[in-house]
Amino acid sequence: MGEVPHIFLFSWVVKSELEVVVESRLDELGYDLVDVRRGGSRSRPIVEVRIDRRDGEKVTVEDCARASRGLEEWFDAPEHAALLGERYELQVSSPGMDRPLKTARDWRRFVGRRATVKSAVLGGRKEVEIIDVTGDDVDAVVVVAEGAGATRIEHRLPVAAIQEARLAFSWNRSGVDG
Repeated sequence: MGEVPHIFLFSWVVKSELEVVVESRLDELGYDLVDVRRGGSRSRPIVEVRIDRRDGEKVTVEDCARASRGLEEWFDAPEHAALLGERYELQVSSPGMDRPLKTARDWRRFVGRRATVKSAVLGGRKEVEIIDVTGDDVDAVVVVAEGAGATRIEHRLPVAAIQEARLAFSWNRSGVDG
């Protein structure tokens, strides 16, 4: 008979210096880093930071202001000025409705919710329901409704093999469901 193909999945997560600094500073302030993006130009960098509260409550305007002040204080210190320069723009916000799911902790927090996931294991981008996180926080267990009869198929996805994932939301009569 034919040989069974083997699939090897490798994922290296290399954090940028900016991400390491922002994550460390937010940790000191009592917040978790959800995402950090750097854009703009070399002379006027724009840093977008999305934060989350550790108590599970929604991020408030006051939380964003506190995190922004703490990050600006650090970036503006003479010994750290080389990282962004003097003319940077900092934008701090909540994760939003399309929150990215990057860590096993994120997946655990949102068990029972729907997400849009891009993974070779799923054959591309699919909307799934998050069922569980297993194997010492290594695998996300999800269910995908596939086909005309909406057969529910369970998949075990190594978190490291997920290329992109975001919470999914849908509009209903009473507002946002998500």
